[in-house]
Amino acid sequence: MRVFRVLLAFWLMLFASNTAIAQDRPSVVAVNYPLQYFAERLLSDAADVVFPVPKDVDPSFWRPSISDITMIQSADLILLNGAGFATWVDRVSLPRSRLVNTTALIEDQFIVTKSITHSHGDGGEHSHEGLASYTWLDPLLAIAQAEAVAAAITAKGLVEADEVANRLATLKAELETLDADARIALEGLKGVTMIATHPRYQYFARRYGLSLRSLEWEAGERPERAQIDDLRQLTEQTGAQILIWEAEPPAAAFDTTSALGLQNIVFAPLAHDVDGRTFIEAFKNAVSALAEAEGQ
Repeated sequence: MRVFRVLLAFWLMLFASNTAIAQDRPSVVAVNYPLQYFAERLLSDAADVVFPVPKDVDPSFWRPSISDITMIQSADLILLNGAGFATWVDRVSLPRSRLVNTTALIEDQFIVTKSITHSHGDGGEHSHEGLASYTWLDPLLAIAQAEAVAAAITAKGLVEADEVANRLATLKAELETLDADARIALEGLKGVTMIATHPRYQYFARRYGLSLRSLEWEAGERPERAQIDDLRQLTEQTGAQILIWEAEPPAAAFDTTSALGLQNIVFAPLAHDVDGRTFIEAFKNAVSALAEAEGQ
């Protein structure tokens, strides 16, 4: 019996120790997938990185629940995108000492957008007036954001500084290669007008010198007749040859837009991950699809 009690006490202490370790494990919250990806690359297994937005919800206009807010408030770091991305941030009380605005040092490179008011499902009406917010679609701006994440991780002491620096160097090299390859692949698209189904790609277009016009279609939905009429008119006005969808619509939608002489390309803007691909893999695939469309 005494041996049993000793063993029981030992296992209880071990369980309590493991529970304490689990509770003490650092956590980082990101407002979009690119920031989650950068943080995971830089932290390795030193912390839990959480991107809490459901897959079927636009992270730009997500509304966190009370439990979501409680979880976010308890995080060691909260990675923000800046440039007006994730509107919920301005309506929730968050610990300022844990907030990291990853675009704070690149605000002079923001793109000002026109005012267009519309709605996203149950998210209510909103306006795109202000700033283009999908900054990470320019790999050089993505590097600046990764650097901001690395600086915050180091300042918080979540990982040794030299480890973070080495991981950042590797990540930067990959993003620089991604950018260089994209510049070569998209060279033939300069002077070719493209239309996007939603205004997500401003930084991408600017980085690679592309001519891009944007519509206001819902992601993944079949456009209505009036929208197709608007697309036909814009195609005739601009001579556009490529239509970029932010999510794949029903097959019939492709048939309709192909009849207008447009090449259909699905280019998810990476606010969420894409079919389990990494940020870099998904970006490469989108660039390859665009380059192939130009060849056709």
